[in-house]
Amino acid sequence: MTYLLACDQGTSSSRSIVFDARGNIISQAQMELPQIYPQPGWVEHDGQEIWRSQLVTARRALAAAGIEAHQVHAMGITNQRETTLLWHRQTGKALHNAIVWQDRRTEPLCADLRARGLTETIQAKTGLLLDAYFSATKLMWLLDHVPGARQLAHNGELAFGTVDSWLIWQLTHGAVHATDVSNAARTMLFNIHSNQWDAELLQALDIPPSLLPSVKRSCTWFGEVAPDLLGAAIPIGGVAGDQQCALFG
Repeated sequence: MTYLLACDQGTSSSRSIVFDARGNIISQAQMELPQIYPQPGWVEHDGQEIWRSQLVTARRALAAAGIEAHQVHAMGITNQRETTLLWHRQTGKALHNAIVWQDRRTEPLCADLRARGLTETIQAKTGLLLDAYFSATKLMWLLDHVPGARQLAHNGELAFGTVDSWLIWQLTHGAVHATDVSNAARTMLFNIHSNQWDAELLQALDIPPSLLPSVKRSCTWFGEVAPDLLGAAIPIGGVAGDQQCALFG
C-alpha cells in the first residue's frame, strides 16, 4: 500500500499526518509552536523552530505509522498564510524571526502607501485591501530594519517566502525556491489577472524581484525531499494556504 504525508504548519503548532490510499488517517504527530511578542501588536515565530517542529512531527508520524519514507507516494504542505520570512540563499538561515500574519507593526507603511494613492491599484491588481495583514509590507519592514538586508537583496543573496516556501527550501536543501498561487495571492504582490508577480507593484514598494519564489499551481511538482531528512526522496506534490486547503478539503 502507498501513503500520503501531509505537513500542516499552523500559527500555534506544526502537525504531520499520514494517510492511506483511501484517505484514512493512519497516524499523526503535533508540536506546539512558541509565540514571540517583542512588543504590543508585534507577533513573531522563530523560523528555525518552524522548520524543526515540522521535521520532527513528520519523522514521528512516519514512525507511528510503522512505515518507511519510500512507501510515501507524495507529500503535501499546508501552512499559515501571509507570515513572512527573509533568508540568506547561501546559508539557508533566516535574517530575522518570521513576522506572523497577525502582526500590525507595518500599519504606518500601509498609511504611507495609501497617502501615495496606491489603494485602488493594489486592490485592482491583487484583489486585496491595502493592509498590514499581508506579506508585502512585512517584507518591506524586514528590508528596511535588518542591517544590510536591502543591499544583500539587491545583490541577489536573499530569498523571501511565506511559510510554504521556507519549508520547501529546507526540505530540498535549498534546491527549490517556490510557492503556490494560493499563498502568492496573499502577499499583496501577485497580479491575480496575469498570475504573475506584478512588476509595477514591486517597483512601487522597492522590492527586488530576485527575492521572490517561482509561483506554481497548487497541485504540481515542487521538487523532492532530500533523502537524508526522512529516509527517501519523497516528491512534494501539493501546496496550499491553510484556508484554501480547508475549503478544498
